Amino acid sequence: MNVQVVYCSHHTTSLAVRERLAFASAEQLSRAYQSLRTIFPKSEHVVLSTCNRVEIYTAQDEPGRDLAGETPTEEQVAEFLSQFHGVSRDDLCGTLLAQTGPEAVRHLFEVSSSLDSMVLGEPQIVNQVKEAYRVAQDNGACGPLTHALFQGAMRVSARVRTETALSEGRVSVASVAVGEFGKSIFDRFSDKTLVVIGAGEMAEETLRYLKDEGVREIVVVNRSLERAERLAADWGGKARPFEELDALMARADVIVSTTGASAPIVDAARFTAIRRRSADKPVFILDLATPRDFEPAVGDVDENVFLYDIEALEATCEKNRRQRAKEIERARRIIDEETGHFVHAINHKATGPIISKLRAEWNQVREDEERRLFAKLRHLNDGDRQEIKRSIELIVNKLLHPPLEALRDEARNGTPHNLLEALRRLFGLGE
Repeated sequence: MNVQVVYCSHHTTSLAVRERLAFASAEQLSRAYQSLRTIFPKSEHVVLSTCNRVEIYTAQDEPGRDLAGETPTEEQVAEFLSQFHGVSRDDLCGTLLAQTGPEAVRHLFEVSSSLDSMVLGEPQIVNQVKEAYRVAQDNGACGPLTHALFQGAMRVSARVRTETALSEGRVSVASVAVGEFGKSIFDRFSDKTLVVIGAGEMAEETLRYLKDEGVREIVVVNRSLERAERLAADWGGKARPFEELDALMARADVIVSTTGASAPIVDAARFTAIRRRSADKPVFILDLATPRDFEPAVGDVDENVFLYDIEALEATCEKNRRQRAKEIERARRIIDEETGHFVHAINHKATGPIISKLRAEWNQVREDEERRLFAKLRHLNDGDRQEIKRSIELIVNKLLHPPLEALRDEARNGTPHNLLEALRRLFGLGE
């Protein structure tokens, strides 16, 4: 099983680095897949890019072949990210981690089950994993191993969600952000105006929570007015064109920004001008975009501007994680079990045919030799013949035992490609 993930996440890198490595648009992601297919035509790929992580999964499902040069190494993935995003290798030094084989499988299962999320148990990540898998399929980047891997991740996520209490309480980024930060600014939301910038999944997740909090007025702003109208209609709000954004922010009490822009859309100078029109009333800004939609300096425009971004959530989410320690333990047991099942199934798929073929060919040799021997020794009775058969069969099994045990031992840590190839050559098994 040749599976690898190279990644950076909120655990390992700053938001600034993740912003530079993020794939912020469908067009950019499509170009990335085209580049990966060109560089590594024999490999399968899935790119997972969210506000908290950038991960590239690679896989090769040709057991028993010499895979040298056909699948990317950790260094080659780092070089791809450096070249694609125009980030120097020095800036990437120490920011990327890599897992291979069973550890890569376990990592994806933990990610899809939200054990690796800033907000433990948050449901959005599994949808992001599903979407990443779908986009990879649309770009012709998947294959047998990534299909099995990501379908397995969906299954594991469902088990963790139903068999543990990880998803109880505040579990989404939006709910924690509004519940912890927003309520420290406002006593209630029923008299507040909310402006949502962006119309994607994160915007909808935030709207769902704030609607439950009873926010008075909802305004959705998006570069595509049609998308804004669809989202606003679903939540009893109204849509406005992007050109009206400054006027809308001037009268907003809460601003949630979730665009996929490649650079900040609001800087300090722009927001200072907006504040001149808002009588300095408190405004809560939740910037959930990666890269940021609001420059950090916006939070310093005046004392009534409360700006929070993804990094500001980390301390609160860590507290959430500590409070759910027992559920984490239950979830990890499920993930360990599912990882073992997955690795066993994949390695059996790779080693099973070789074991079967080796046994079949040696047993054919045994049967041929028995027929030749019995043709010469016609005086033997049935009892003698059976005893000879048992002895020859025992010899064959003893001779086969060491190579097959070595194969099984190696398979526990991943598909033993080199050993499979050696067995093919040593025993003349062919393809």
